Amino acid sequence: MDTAPLPDADSPAGKGKALVDDTAAAIRARILSGEIPIGAQLRQVELAELLGVSRTPVREALRQLQAGGLIEVLPNRGAVVRVPAPWEVREAYEIRAELEGLACVRAVHAVTPDVLRELREANETVRAVSSGVRDVSGGPAPGKGSSLATSPNASPSTSANDCFHTLIHTVAGNRRLARAIKDVNEAFPRNVSALVLQDNPRHREDNIREHERIVEALAAEDAERARSEMKAHVISAGEQLARWYEQRSATVFRG
Repeated sequence: MDTAPLPDADSPAGKGKALVDDTAAAIRARILSGEIPIGAQLRQVELAELLGVSRTPVREALRQLQAGGLIEVLPNRGAVVRVPAPWEVREAYEIRAELEGLACVRAVHAVTPDVLRELREANETVRAVSSGVRDVSGGPAPGKGSSLATSPNASPSTSANDCFHTLIHTVAGNRRLARAIKDVNEAFPRNVSALVLQDNPRHREDNIREHERIVEALAAEDAERARSEMKAHVISAGEQLARWYEQRSATVFRG
């Protein structure tokens, strides 16, 4: 079967595709961080000015994001950040639970005392931020190239929580697995997860304790317990996120 050759990176077509990809990535990052909130209209002129590009790459980038399900086009409103359906969240987190459970199994015999210390520090940062302590010195930050690397605009709790999971993905040593987890996470705005924890003190404390049990299982080199604890943790987070969307009608987001 004949296939069309890919455009050379230095050709006009190749440079145009790279610009569209970069533009889509910039818009996606702003959506995932919450800088552009769910339900918000995405006006091409405003985005072009914000990103310093013409409307053409913005238009193509929006098509790319629409194909990926992050935005949708509504009558009389144009492109808006799509509000996920609760069933989509539950399905995605079911997949994520299996993937992150596998990451724990792969990581369990590779964790070092330094990694365990970093995991505990990340969890303590989540606890401190949740308790109202905004500046936690010495707290870890997501590493470069991590599967859950956060936006500079991410909340402290989101950054610390993502760092916890990222450390495990990194130690697992499987780039395809990390990329698959990243793809699942990028289906939904990341800032909403922080709002869920912020709005529900009981769930916030449960989240911290679940992290502690995961670290204990990794420290004990108990692969099946680590897998089980991580799967339960992710399913619980997905259920809380799905309920958050269920409790808010479409009018909250769309007016």
